[in-house]
Amino acid sequence: MSLVVVVEDDDKIAAPLVRTLEREGHTVERFAEGRPAVQRLGGPDGAVVDLLLLDLGLPDMDGLDVCRHVREAGYVGGIIILTARDGELDRVVGLDQGADDYLAKPFALAELLARTRALLRRSPYRPDTTPTTPQDGDPSAASTPDPRPPSVATARTGLRVDGDARRVWVGDSEITPTSKEFDVLAMLDVRRGAVVSREDLISEVWDENWFGSTKTLDTTVGRLRQKLEEARAPARITTVRGVGFRLEDAPGA
Repeated sequence: MSLVVVVEDDDKIAAPLVRTLEREGHTVERFAEGRPAVQRLGGPDGAVVDLLLLDLGLPDMDGLDVCRHVREAGYVGGIIILTARDGELDRVVGLDQGADDYLAKPFALAELLARTRALLRRSPYRPDTTPTTPQDGDPSAASTPDPRPPSVATARTGLRVDGDARRVWVGDSEITPTSKEFDVLAMLDVRRGAVVSREDLISEVWDENWFGSTKTLDTTVGRLRQKLEEARAPARITTVRGVGFRLEDAPGA
């Protein structure tokens, strides 16, 4: 079952939230401050965390800084921000820092659970790090096979999106999109070269429970573009104004 980290300093909110998540079958770790959460998710064991529920009004540091620090440390699981700040600017800033969803207080537990389930269904691939010891005489012991199947997209552009493993490569280098970034890229990759409408992306990636601003999609695409550019991917996401987005090979690719 999934491991959920809750960062909330208000016991009256945290206690029923933790109980509800545990009744749903999740393992829950709760922190009342931001710095211990950054250490937990930014450390070597952070990859085992599937979802972070993050309050912004923490006593030791701003929740937006927590979000930014854990993303910079390589955490790719889902992040839902829980906050009394309901202004659109705060939502956009939170999404810019790497959050996947935003829920204003007071919120209904049923809605939070629906959004939690939506994110966990799209939780990123976590590689199995359990070492294996080859047996004597095992012909496979001589070499470790590459888990990546061949792809037309790899040969054509050097960008490959593996939907089953939820992994993305540019050439031989792997990039680590967040859960929502991967879902957007995967939808665009399936229809590479064609336009995918904003409505289709929002309804598919953010599920039927999403009622937030469409700027969420723009922010996610912006972060994804930056990661592709930093990895020097020979493909780009272009905006078709008033319609949607298209993933296409860069000129000369």
